[in-house]
Formats: sequence, structure tokens, C-alpha cells
Amino acid sequence: MSRVDDAIARIKQMIIDGALHPGDRLPREEDLAEQLGLSRSSLREAVRALSLIRVLDVRQGDGTYVTSLDPVTLLEAFSFVVDLHRDDNVLHFFQVRRLLEPEAAAIAATLMTDDEVADLCRHLESLGDSPGVEELVANDIEFHRRIGVGCGNPVLGSLLESLTGPTLRARLWRGFTEADAVERTLAEHWAIAKAIAGRAPEMARTASLLHVLGIERSLREERRLADGG
Repeated sequence: MSRVDDAIARIKQMIIDGALHPGDRLPREEDLAEQLGLSRSSLREAVRALSLIRVLDVRQGDGTYVTSLDPVTLLEAFSFVVDLHRDDNVLHFFQVRRLLEPEAAAIAATLMTDDEVADLCRHLESLGDSPGVEELVANDIEFHRRIGVGCGNPVLGSLLESLTGPTLRARLWRGFTEADAVERTLAEHWAIAKAIAGRAPEMARTASLLHVLGIERSLREERRLADGG
């Protein structure tokens, strides 16, 4: 383990042990380095690394603080990494969506309030019968975000939202290249929404799974044709 890795591990352990809590200000660099038996340069690099993944917040002229450590904040770093992936990895992200989204929909069917369900349905109704592709995709993103929030699990919701970027182009591609993509997507979304409104978790899970599988199949077919298959 490098000295910087050791410094990161020691700060992490302070948080785990309760010596540092969310919102706490770290001791002065000189004092903390002495307390942990580290060089100031190693400590400085560790603080820089932990600030990049949103564990620490370095405030110029004020000091360094432990962040709120809430899942949304910590997963921002994950979202940044996800956005850097190339298009040829998009199927991997849809496979992850296939694992997570059906469960989120099933949970949402039991936890979303009546008002949240009504808002979800109104959100779909706002598209009308023949929306444009860009309008549909924007609505799609918000539709899935609301279900992620509605499942009541901020970690799951944040993970799902972080997958939006790398799958956005695939959603647009499907809309522009498949003749019935808009109508099919609307129908799939309504199937999910009606299952949630009907408080039917298994139906919501199945409808969500079929929705993601449909896009995944389209991408695999596109890859097959592009490869001359």
C-alpha cells in the first residue's frame, strides 16, 4: 500500500469509527498529519483524492470538511465515471438497467403515494399521442427518474439516474431508426405506470423488464447488422 493509500485508509477509518462525522471540519493539516503519523504531502494527496469522490469538501480559506456522505452526493463520482464510457459499452449499461429497473418499479408499486402515481400518469399524458423523438426521450428520462425516486431507496435511485448518460444516445437511436419506436415506448411506459397505479409489483417488474429488453434487443440487432451478420 502506498503512503497516499494509507492516508486515505486512515481518514476513512476515522469516519467509520465516528471520530469524524458528516459536516465535521478536519483538524489542521499539520495536526492531522502528526495525529495519523503521516507526512503532510501524503495527507494532502489523500485529501485531494477524497474530495474528488465527494467524501471531503475542501473550502478555500475555510478548511476541509466531511461531506454529508449521502448516497446521491457520493454517487456523483460514479456518474462521472459512467459518462466517460464509450458507446461500444452501452449494452453493458443496459444489462445493469435490466437488473435494477424492474426491481425499482416493483418497489415503487408498493411505496409511491397516490399523488406521486397521479403525477407519473400526468407526466406521460403531457406527451400527447404523437410526440417527437427528442420530446419522448426527455419524457422517458424524467419518467424513469420519478420511479427511481418513488422506490424510496436513494442508492438505487441514484444508480439508475447515473445510467442515463450512456444510454441516452441508444434511446435516441431507437426513436429515429425504428418506425414504431415512439408508439411502442409510450405503450411500454403506460404498462409500467398502470401496474404501479394498480399496486401490482409483479406486473410492474415484468413490464419494466420487457421495456429494457426491447431496447437491448434493438441494439443487439443493430450491432449484428453493422458487423455484417
